[in-house]
Amino acid sequence: MKRTLRIVAGVLIVGAIAFWAAAGANRGWTKTHIPKKIMDEATGLEGIQWQGGFVPGVDFLGAAFLGAGVLAGLSFFVPAKPK
Repeated sequence: MKRTLRIVAGVLIVGAIAFWAAAGANRGWTKTHIPKKIMDEATGLEGIQWQGGFVPGVDFLGAAFLGAGVLAGLSFFVPAKPK
């Protein structure tokens, strides 16, 4: 059980980093709306339109590392198998 918890913690960290990198590697806070610049055809003015989306930030990584740390920490409280 100890080994399983530690493996799950490692997989959680690797998976979170891979997802964070694949989804944009935002070094700010997590965004649930993404700004998109648009040009008004009639006036030629530039504006911002917000679109729904998800870009994980460093708080996403922090939560994943915290969860993995809790799992790895719990592995120290699981009794060892008797031989």
